[in-house]
Amino acid sequence: MKESAPLSPTQLTLFDRWWRAANYLSVAQIYLLDNPLLREPLRREHVKPRLLGHFGTTPGLTFVYLHLNRIIKEKESRVLFIAGPGHGAPGVVAATYLEGTYSSYFPEVSQDLEGLGRLVKQFSFPGGIPSHAAATTPGSIHEGGELGYSLSHAFGAVLDNPDLVVACVVGDGEAETGPLATSWHSNKFLDPRYDGAVLPILHLNGYKIANPTILARIPDEELTALFRGYGYEPVIVAGDVPDEVHQAMASAMDHCFDRIAQIRRDAREGGETARPVWPMIVLRTPKGWTGPKEVDGKRCEGYWRSHQVPLTDLDKPGHLEILEHWLRSYAPETLFDEKGRLFEEIAALAPRGDLRMSDNPHANGGQLRRPLRMPDIETHALAVPSPGSVIGESTRILGNWLREVMRANLEQRHFRVLSPDENNSNRLNAVLDVTDRAWMADTLPYDDHLAPDGMVMEILSEHTVQGWLEGYLLTGRHGFFSCYEAFVHIVDSMVNQHAKWIKTSKEVPWRRPISSLNYLLTSHVWRQDHNGFSHQDPGFIDHVVNKKADIARVYLPPDANSLLFVARHCLESWDRINVIVAGKQPEHQWMDMDAAIAHCSQGVGIWSWASNDKGHEPDLVIACAGDVPTVEALAAVRILREEAPHLRIRVVNVVDLMTLQSPSEHPHGLDDVVFDNLFTVDRPVIFAFHGYPQLIHRLVYRRSNRGNFHVHGFREEGTTTTPFDMTVQNELDRFHIVLNAARRVPALSGHAAYMTQMINDKLVAHNRYIRQHGEDMPEIRNWRWQEGCDS
Repeated sequence: MKESAPLSPTQLTLFDRWWRAANYLSVAQIYLLDNPLLREPLRREHVKPRLLGHFGTTPGLTFVYLHLNRIIKEKESRVLFIAGPGHGAPGVVAATYLEGTYSSYFPEVSQDLEGLGRLVKQFSFPGGIPSHAAATTPGSIHEGGELGYSLSHAFGAVLDNPDLVVACVVGDGEAETGPLATSWHSNKFLDPRYDGAVLPILHLNGYKIANPTILARIPDEELTALFRGYGYEPVIVAGDVPDEVHQAMASAMDHCFDRIAQIRRDAREGGETARPVWPMIVLRTPKGWTGPKEVDGKRCEGYWRSHQVPLTDLDKPGHLEILEHWLRSYAPETLFDEKGRLFEEIAALAPRGDLRMSDNPHANGGQLRRPLRMPDIETHALAVPSPGSVIGESTRILGNWLREVMRANLEQRHFRVLSPDENNSNRLNAVLDVTDRAWMADTLPYDDHLAPDGMVMEILSEHTVQGWLEGYLLTGRHGFFSCYEAFVHIVDSMVNQHAKWIKTSKEVPWRRPISSLNYLLTSHVWRQDHNGFSHQDPGFIDHVVNKKADIARVYLPPDANSLLFVARHCLESWDRINVIVAGKQPEHQWMDMDAAIAHCSQGVGIWSWASNDKGHEPDLVIACAGDVPTVEALAAVRILREEAPHLRIRVVNVVDLMTLQSPSEHPHGLDDVVFDNLFTVDRPVIFAFHGYPQLIHRLVYRRSNRGNFHVHGFREEGTTTTPFDMTVQNELDRFHIVLNAARRVPALSGHAAYMTQMINDKLVAHNRYIRQHGEDMPEIRNWRWQEGCDS
């Protein structure tokens, strides 16, 4: 990159004034309760009683923001800003206020002295705004309270957004996280013909909360070698003299945006197909730049003490004076006029309209969201002449339908299927009939379905896949994420943050709804014949159920046609986290499409074809949720009806797990009268459940019959074994369900002893057989519902 001085003396002066204004407002937000422009001497009552926020990263963020504004104005580039150091919200909020967007979204925070007072008071204050760039921050799609996801969000945002550049500031503390370290590889998935560009800006200010950061302590030669190895062209900007760093940053920005433009021209006009080397910036500035050099004789600027609040106790002698001197060092009287308005010549540095990063439409993706074209599920239904008469692979049927969803939306390029290297394993490989896997790295002649413009995304990092998908959804598109059930826990924390974002955005009137975050969890706990204990954990659904009721949804379709209905419903929804759990192995099919639509539309219902209590109160309710639990529940029903034909049994299947919860706690909760009609108010309910039993007890705790619920589910038992033995070891199998019924149902009292003996004999025979033959007994493998059991 050529050395140059792109800024004129006049520009330098204006840049200095804008930057001082942004930094002043940042410090004021952290400290001030009143007297926002120091129009009178600072007194203790002007300062907040609780000092919260992070100043250390803020001057770097405002510095970058300023220089991006110049590029946007000069090149009319559409840029989205992501602040990886989320605690730097004082700087981001200050920038959005200075360019007028904040006041347009929050008119009470006006462009005058009164509005400035509200701006500084509200920060990290009860009834105000948080210290992160949250959903309340115009222009933000990334809160950043938890570190590690900024870069994957940035790359997700530019997929299929060819005119967008995302400038992503990565903090050097954040750069030490595993998710961030992997996300550098996202450049191998970016096709410059159809996708936008990401400009990573690694901000090295040297310190975390109390320690130095790794990347800030390695030599430039080693640092640039690292990022060249990742496939970037790093441009280093370093220093602590503002005018010099302004000139260097302006030169770096010019170079990077020119390079991005050249890459686009080469790909879109010149037909270049090789993976480009994208530019990035490494910015080295002092932590807490422009803050106090020392406090109480101890180093502050350029050290970890400036990370959060450099002056924490303003009752200490001299500290209030240090704060006032610090604030006045920005000369606010030269930045804001008598009415508290930013001087016009400084305000003019900002772009206009939706070219402002704080008003970029992609940052409010619901404005851009278009519904998916949805093919008919009925034409993809599996023919099921009678319950249990067909064996099929449910997720393969789903994959055939998703192929048509992809085909119908391929031209619009607003739907992607993502998975951590498991798309084919999860039986969704039919989507590859109409598109390939996105891939910009080298290919070999025998590679399978790799292409730069592919709409299937796979990388063996659940964090990166999740980050891509979140960025894609937040900017107005649609996606579907399949994952092995046990390993989706890797993104538990990311799901927390996304759920919090959705909750907050629902409370912000100008935020528009975004497409739902849709998961298919398969290769699940009950079918791990070759993987073992490491792959057995159904607890992600517990995690999601903890989220706000108007956000969380959990579906357990028992067969292919119900899975089709649920998947379509989830893709049509918005502002939700939808979890679908369905096995990928051949399994019993219970419902034709008409029955599946009727059943799934209600979320729960009696399977009359498996019940024999019509016109009577049942002696026993057997409930089930999940594909394998449904098989075991129905097999138990068959045994009970053969051994005790007089027994009246009601079978209830649950697809929508949240119907079990009280309607006072979840919008899908069944009315109490309907719930009692299904499950009775006083009869035993034996519930075969896919996950941990405690979750069902928790969901029904407000129900009148809660004391009679007895739940079979996963008990942390089993490893590599046969499919049926997994259920036996966790007592979810048909035999243990029958044993439980024998103990709890009064109508079985005369049969209990003999039934118990028979079942125990079966369990012994099962145990001996699998250890001799390595597979389940023929009566288990070949079991069918219709054999002498159909009503």
